[in-house]
Amino acid sequence: MEKQQSLIFRILFGAALLCAALAIAERIAFAGGYTLLRGMTSGGRLLEIAATLTIFVIALLLRQIRDLLRAGRG
Repeated sequence: MEKQQSLIFRILFGAALLCAALAIAERIAFAGGYTLLRGMTSGGRLLEIAATLTIFVIALLLRQIRDLLRAGRG
């Protein structure tokens, strides 16, 4: 179970990093007059998705830490 959680955390965090990198690349391309996403979504929306995924991963990690600390006491 713990290995599955770790894999899910890594996948979600990787997706967040990918969204953030794509948003930055889109901004750089847009400054040069080009676009990478062709209007499918904006760079700001990608940063919002990245932030949401990162907060979700942090919340899950904190929950896991809390559960481990509770198991250590009992």
